[in-house]
Amino acid sequence: MPHRITIARLPQDCTEAIASLDRDRSRVRTSRATLEKRIAGGAATYGVNTGFGKLANQRVSDDRLSDLQRNLLVSHAVGVGLPVSPDITRVMLALKLHSLGLGYSGVSEPTFERLLEFAKRDLLPVIPSRGSVGASGDLAPLAHMALPLIGFGHFWGPGGAHRPAAEVLAENGLEPISLAAKDGLSLINGTQFMAAYGAWILHRATMLVRTADILACMSLEALQGSAHPFDERVHAIRPHPGQVTVARNLRRLLEESEILESHRDCGKVQDPYCLRCVPQVHGASRDALSYGVGVLETEMNAVTDNPLVFGDGEVISGGNFHGQPLALALDFAAIALAELASISERRIYLLLEGHDGLPRLLMQETGLNSGFMIPQYTAAALVSENKVLCHPASVDSIPTSLGQEDHVSMGSISAVKLLQVMENLEHVFAIEALTAAQALDYRAPLRPGRGVELAHSLIRARIPHREGDYLFQDDLTPSVEIIRSSALQQAVESGGYTLG
Repeated sequence: MPHRITIARLPQDCTEAIASLDRDRSRVRTSRATLEKRIAGGAATYGVNTGFGKLANQRVSDDRLSDLQRNLLVSHAVGVGLPVSPDITRVMLALKLHSLGLGYSGVSEPTFERLLEFAKRDLLPVIPSRGSVGASGDLAPLAHMALPLIGFGHFWGPGGAHRPAAEVLAENGLEPISLAAKDGLSLINGTQFMAAYGAWILHRATMLVRTADILACMSLEALQGSAHPFDERVHAIRPHPGQVTVARNLRRLLEESEILESHRDCGKVQDPYCLRCVPQVHGASRDALSYGVGVLETEMNAVTDNPLVFGDGEVISGGNFHGQPLALALDFAAIALAELASISERRIYLLLEGHDGLPRLLMQETGLNSGFMIPQYTAAALVSENKVLCHPASVDSIPTSLGQEDHVSMGSISAVKLLQVMENLEHVFAIEALTAAQALDYRAPLRPGRGVELAHSLIRARIPHREGDYLFQDDLTPSVEIIRSSALQQAVESGGYTLG
């Protein structure tokens, strides 16, 4: 059976999928044999012995089939913009190989072997991030990914350099290859660009949601909020899965809190929503992201080529390259991540107001010092930017190929802007980590819940308490690294506090 790629184990599964294909290429061989039999029969087959898109009715002679595939790559490699990161490119390459290896594309074995060799040697093509409209496959990005096969394009080199593919191939003892019939089409038809973005981001997001719960508890303790809204009975009668999980995480993290115990009878009736409604808001984002995970895992293990080669000898032109399922899911994921940033910024703001004995702006001597005033500005700016980025790309469509491709998904745009939303979220979380840790310092000698204490100690081991203005970037940079590395989650779970 083909190896299945999942979001939870994305890096490992991509590696294992490539290793599995290296051991067994039988599906590739069988599919190719079926296609070659079809070609020998002389039947007109889209993209094999015909033109592409609006040119599908123009027949190409048998002696020009290889030229047709080469021309397809060079004519479609018109991407622009910043390159796809090496991390996402690595996933994109693995997903393309995995799809071809399922045995419905008819790709030739030499072409498949060379692409597999790129993955095994970690030779990563440079791929511009703009140019796909998310239907007929991610044509431009995938064409750039395939260019080095024929000696064109660039590979990533040391230090982020872009090196000519021909030079890198020669250094690795490899010659450019000649594409066989349908090879170019098999390479560029597919949704692997947007799927790679979505998979890589959702893999990160499934860890960020746990960090969100930890930060919320740090802020709640610093503000001497109430844990009563997280009572299991409250959530049992509105049992959305994410909400129930978040409430359980919060109860666990707040166990043994001296801060909350000391404030149990303070007389405050209700906390603001950014504290009281954490399970409902964080939980809703989790459920939205779970939907995205389901869509992405289906897509990563699917065949999105066209035409498709079946074992009975039939070659069928379909529409599996259309990115609409991904476009909708990625737009939804952007909204989910943006909401996590939005509620985090509200907690940051609350921490600065000087509630319940905390110094205003989280420094004792303000006036001379601005304290943590301006980091909240940055968080507010990022949250506002996310609101713009969350306009759905999937509701747009511009016809292409002279009207043949008259409805497209724009899922590639959903994917690219989702990455920016996630990076903005990471920075907002980094600011909440700084402000919540600073505020918790003022609650000493009372101790927070054991889970919160572990997270606070991790931050303080890397970032000091501040009582005067300084270059905030000196702390923001390591705080972002803490967020991106899931260090808070690891610190909490090392103490036995496993989070859902």
